[in-house]
Amino acid sequence: MNIQMPPAVYKILKVLNFNGYNGHIVGGCVRDSILKKKPNDWDICTNCTPKKMLDILSCFTVIPTGLKHGTVTVVINGENYEITTYRIDGEYKDGRRPENVQFTNQLKEDLKRRDFTINAMAYNDKDGLIDYYGGIKDIHDKIIRCVGDPIKRFNEDYLRMLRGVRFSTQLEYNLDKETFNAINKLSKNIVDISVERIRVELNKILISHTPSKGLNLLNDINLLKHILPELKESVGFNQQNPNHNKDVFNHILDVVDNTENDLILRLSALFHDIGKPETFSLDTNGVGHFYKHHTKSAEITKKVMKRLKYDNESINKVTNLVKEHMSGYDELSDIGLKRLINRVGADNIYNLFKLQIADTKSIDTERDISSIINLRNRVERILKEKQPLSIKDLEINGHDLIENGITEGKEIGTILNELLQIILEKPKLNTKESLINIVKKIKLDI
Repeated sequence: MNIQMPPAVYKILKVLNFNGYNGHIVGGCVRDSILKKKPNDWDICTNCTPKKMLDILSCFTVIPTGLKHGTVTVVINGENYEITTYRIDGEYKDGRRPENVQFTNQLKEDLKRRDFTINAMAYNDKDGLIDYYGGIKDIHDKIIRCVGDPIKRFNEDYLRMLRGVRFSTQLEYNLDKETFNAINKLSKNIVDISVERIRVELNKILISHTPSKGLNLLNDINLLKHILPELKESVGFNQQNPNHNKDVFNHILDVVDNTENDLILRLSALFHDIGKPETFSLDTNGVGHFYKHHTKSAEITKKVMKRLKYDNESINKVTNLVKEHMSGYDELSDIGLKRLINRVGADNIYNLFKLQIADTKSIDTERDISSIINLRNRVERILKEKQPLSIKDLEINGHDLIENGITEGKEIGTILNELLQIILEKPKLNTKESLINIVKKIKLDI
């Protein structure tokens, strides 16, 4: 097997070898190269100690990123390459990091401490592929399996449970039985991991080819109830409505799978019906309804995304899509459509239609989506014509109002909003002269 490495990696390995040390690429870059995927990172392991690396690699820019744990980072042409000394981890007490590490001269010992067999392979041109723990076989068999005892591996770092689900989803592999059972047994420990690390893994599951595989697996191994308890409520929830042939959870999974691979869109699909269990009611005929579920879903979305510490822009975009995902199915006037664009955002409005199409097709792949397409075409026309949609689009501002005798801050905001409502209906009036004349009439009315 011959793995083509970047020139910078060859240079680093050459310097290590010239000074009498071994060096190998290791982990994900080896796995991805075998799978014919482009690696995101090229990590290197070596028997050279970190202090010695600072010395012999001084021909490059070297950053002592983690000397205590044996890691330095070499920067070449703006790219970072982590190099770590072979090590044996000490005791794990927090389910995250070892209390200490012991450097070793044995590559096998270093690979032994890694999470999954597919991530425990090393390579260089001299030695070829080094695979002590069966990573190649597990790639062939499409299996995610821990190196050694899975209980021990997961107790060392609880996040490995979620990483196992993520790898299973991304690669479309299965968890081996012992790995599956170990996660099921230890799942409650995931709450001790920072929400930031959980969010990163959840995002990677959502932007995989088939996110439903990962979401189903999270449920099957009891991680879902600890990570997204609000979503767990939807599992098996019978909608008792002739227009819905799936329970809420499976409907959500279908919508997520049928949206394009965009994180904002996938998050919106994940949360769009999360409020249904809380809004469920039965009519006198025994038919289920979910009145205002979009509003409740938006409330839950904002709460969950804040808990997982998403950035404010993402929270606002996703929450708006969830809240408005039922909008537009009834015929909207142009002014109503402009208000919808204003609420969702011009940069986000097309995601709304994509979400609605996926939502509709999840119920019935043959269902007519022409009304959504028509709505999208009308929005396209409005945006192409650059019709005013918000206060910032008005040809007048607060300074202009002050020059025309409006001095109260609150009154300025009120008048600008009144002007916007007028312009939404009559965009041709959006000139400075026309707006000032309207303001003068408003002043007379006041």
